[in-house]
Amino acid sequence: MSYKYSGKKILILGIGLTGISCINFFLKKGITPKIIDESKNPDCLYKLPKNIQYKLGILEKKWILESDLIIISPGISSFKPILIEAKILGIEIISDIELFSREAKAPIISITGTNGKSTVATMIKNIAEQSEYKVGLGGNIGFPALEMLEKKNDLYILELSSFQLENIISLKSKIAVVLNIKEDHLDRYPKGFKQYKKIKLSIYNNAETCLINLKENNFFLKKQNKKYITFGTNNSDYYINNEKSNIFLYYKNKKVLDVSKTSLYGYQNYNNALVSLAIADVMNFPRDKSKKILSTFINLPHRFQIVRRCNNISWINDSKSTNVNSTQIALENINTQGTIWLLLGGDKKSANFNILKNCLEKLKIRIYCFGKDGMNISKICQKKSIYVHDLKTAMILISKKVKSGDVVLLSPGCSSKDQFNNFEERGNLFITLSKELS
Repeated sequence: MSYKYSGKKILILGIGLTGISCINFFLKKGITPKIIDESKNPDCLYKLPKNIQYKLGILEKKWILESDLIIISPGISSFKPILIEAKILGIEIISDIELFSREAKAPIISITGTNGKSTVATMIKNIAEQSEYKVGLGGNIGFPALEMLEKKNDLYILELSSFQLENIISLKSKIAVVLNIKEDHLDRYPKGFKQYKKIKLSIYNNAETCLINLKENNFFLKKQNKKYITFGTNNSDYYINNEKSNIFLYYKNKKVLDVSKTSLYGYQNYNNALVSLAIADVMNFPRDKSKKILSTFINLPHRFQIVRRCNNISWINDSKSTNVNSTQIALENINTQGTIWLLLGGDKKSANFNILKNCLEKLKIRIYCFGKDGMNISKICQKKSIYVHDLKTAMILISKKVKSGDVVLLSPGCSSKDQFNNFEERGNLFITLSKELS
């Protein structure tokens, strides 16, 4: 289907990387859109091409309601009253991912989930390139999807957040997967977790093959008449099995890979490798290429990354932990006789941190809570917790008490936006301080 945009009044919301990519997309088609950002000083304002009309600081009602098409950046909620009003009036509101899907000429692999998206997307990219495919990887991973259209690719891999899935209509994935769905971004969704989950599952709507996590989404199988491949339980097509001191990835009762002999660290990453293996098999990538990449894959930066070992003390940077579930997973993956020094805090996004209570009470742990919601989080396990204003203060205090055999873990369970620009900045500060203080 060919989409025509000429003659339409087009408005873009958000002057970030996504918004700039949308501007450039339309300019190449000879169309000049308008753009709005709620911030008075957006980061990418300097990238805005000349002669583009823009407004800052407020979602200009007149511009919105006179538009024919609105492209909304993921950082802006679709549930703002003015945007709901626009939809009721019949104004089309879509995401940059929807624009991309209308133009893409190569197969698309779509990946979402509360945790693990970037790791799986990167694993698949590496396997595809090892199999001599030209691959574009974009979306939530930090590279705007529309910019992938500038090169000819054999395959596109989209890492998609729930924000990006809110306004997708015609995304036809060759393979779609929801890795997991845990409580996150509840401050974004008026109807709570059910709404968040429904948006995540919408990735399957037009997919050719659906990878289903049987541990979480087996009910979904009964509702659709599609091709399915399953993972997550021992009854699945793909599963993980512990045998003595070894851990294997299995397909249909056949051992494929001994992950305990790879560079992968942590059960969550074994599961990411399992899903990547399944996707690679559906794509008919040579199995030996998949095994080679998965065997040598190293955890991505800021994802349960051991950044320093000194005096028998491990410093682990898990700054990408932006929800409670990811912190719980990180704690389950630590094996030490010493004390765990946990750095927890930031903007909790209305999440319920009480789910950590039982886990924290059982562990030999000291918890340093910081940031916007740090004081509130510290009350969950008061006897083991202390509140400080910021991450640096917490790390200085920990460095004076930490002993041989201990683990210092940054797994904040929160967004970093209260005190940092992003989780990378938070993780990089942890790395720097871990070297200086140890």
